[in-house]
Amino acid sequence: MRVAMYYNNHDVRLEEQEIPKIGPGEVLIKIISSGICGSDVMEWYRIKKAPLVLGHEIAGDIVEVGEGVSDFKVGDRVTATHHVPCGRCEYCQRGQHSLCTLISNTKYYPGGFAEYVRVPSINVETRGVLKLPDSVSYDEGSFTEPLGCVVRGLRVMGIEPARSLLVLGSGLSGQLVIRAAKAYGVGKIIATDLNDWRLQMAQRSGAEVTVNAGKEDVIERVLAETNGEGVDYVIPTAGAPVLFDQAMQTVRKGGTVLMYGIMTPGTKVEFDIFPFWKKQVKLVSTYAAAPRDLAEALELIRAGRVPVADMITHRLPLEETQKGFELVASGGDSMKVIIEPQR
Repeated sequence: MRVAMYYNNHDVRLEEQEIPKIGPGEVLIKIISSGICGSDVMEWYRIKKAPLVLGHEIAGDIVEVGEGVSDFKVGDRVTATHHVPCGRCEYCQRGQHSLCTLISNTKYYPGGFAEYVRVPSINVETRGVLKLPDSVSYDEGSFTEPLGCVVRGLRVMGIEPARSLLVLGSGLSGQLVIRAAKAYGVGKIIATDLNDWRLQMAQRSGAEVTVNAGKEDVIERVLAETNGEGVDYVIPTAGAPVLFDQAMQTVRKGGTVLMYGIMTPGTKVEFDIFPFWKKQVKLVSTYAAAPRDLAEALELIRAGRVPVADMITHRLPLEETQKGFELVASGGDSMKVIIEPQR
């Protein structure tokens, strides 16, 4: 089979591998749609493991099932997550699934940018494989994992209807945050970015106010839009220290800041601790998605409460995966890039 082997963001090669052989409890998925995630192009994180096959936003058909698999059959249309929690440890019992040791030590093989993927039995057993409803396309199904991460983040921050939200960064994660927040009944949403094209999409996603951070002072504009009070919830969706500063200065008294975007290890962020203490701000973080989050995300897509298909800007064959990586890494006028291995 063909795979897109990652060496760096500008060197992704089409190579050949054997189709994975599955064992008891496992399934083999023929990949139809595989989305490129922003984390796929974080070279500081990926390059130390290169060469490898990336891709964890997948949808496709089950073409083989291992001994003992009873919940799935050949021909089932599915999506699958690469990371799964055990469901039994202390963290899982507390609902803190993404702190489970297992979640960082599970994956499927070789990765979503390949014609076929072997899903280990633990992923199958722990609801890491979900059947796609007939009304959900493969492309839409590939959004289940990234939307699941957003669903979990909003739950962690305890988001409530009719409150205000500031989304710092209007890339794919920012757009999903806006759309999911709207589905959950959040009130006024303000979105920022440096790219006017992304801000226009943020408006279509449901943001009432958009701010180009390269042309306006974000803090001044947000405070002006909220009568000097600030917003109830702030979510920096990109890993830039300046966004953290903006978040801390725009969150209102008693508000919550969710650290969603990933900063490079070793990044130090300074902020004035006094107003943070005085305003009694809650600072929380999130990582990955658990089975409950994925199921909820897929239902949001199925019900049309979070539309996703209109965010797809590029569909590329497997041999053009490098072009896809460069599109995502550039942060230009692209939103979601889908790789189609069977094309």
